[in-house]
Amino acid sequence: MKRNLKFYLKNKLSKKELEIAPSSFDVVGDLMIFSDFPKELVKKEKLIGSTILQNYHYVKTVLKKTKKYSGRFRTAKLKVIAGENRKETTHKENDVFIKLDAEKVYFSPRMSSERKRIADLVKPDESILVMFSGSGIYPLVIAKNSKCKEVYGIEINPTAHKYALKNIKKNKLDNKIRLFLGDVGKIMPKIKRKFDRILMPLPKGGEGFLDLTLKYIKSKGIIHFYDFLHEDEFHKAGEKIKKACEKSKKKYKILRIVKCGQYSPGFYRVCADFQVN
Repeated sequence: MKRNLKFYLKNKLSKKELEIAPSSFDVVGDLMIFSDFPKELVKKEKLIGSTILQNYHYVKTVLKKTKKYSGRFRTAKLKVIAGENRKETTHKENDVFIKLDAEKVYFSPRMSSERKRIADLVKPDESILVMFSGSGIYPLVIAKNSKCKEVYGIEINPTAHKYALKNIKKNKLDNKIRLFLGDVGKIMPKIKRKFDRILMPLPKGGEGFLDLTLKYIKSKGIIHFYDFLHEDEFHKAGEKIKKACEKSKKKYKILRIVKCGQYSPGFYRVCADFQVN
């Protein structure tokens, strides 16, 4: 991507329109998705979409969010503004391929480096649990890029779970990954085992599951707790962990708190890695 979108639009929009033209987007497979598309440019969206298709040849469909992530499954509403009329694609990341419907499944390509960071932390023969595993991206990246023993994934969205089952077969990793459909609160007691490492990639409301997570982590095990916080309030992640550990009478040590993506001006997705003793 040598030139930004505004370069290609400079002779097609007025100066005022160009100033507000969207420059931030996500690319998932061959889909380009705009999170914030100005209402003032609605009449120009087809022009903008066709310009993208002409200049970004890896993009086959251009979409915009018409409703933010919401609901039980944290999914968004998308509208096709140019290209092929579809929302399903195959995305490549960290040496794995993942198929999904961008409207029916929550997926953030911006978390690619964070997923690799976690995989790089995994030690040989670890048993790992991914809560809220979606279409399988965390289990796939970890299984492919580490020497773990096994990865368990739990997902409540039946559509995401179906994609995940197909994705582990597509990547020939079904011998290392076990997936479960349902609520983590009901599934984890049925699994009846503890893990060396547990991931909690649910950035909103994840603290409500810390008590549950602490029941199923081994001694000296590591938990990755995700949260959305203002840059002046990263300490709150530690406070939430402290509250849960004191309630469960667990000793803990925070290893690090890392930024893993900006959500909005001043607000970040953060991951607190902590060890339970």
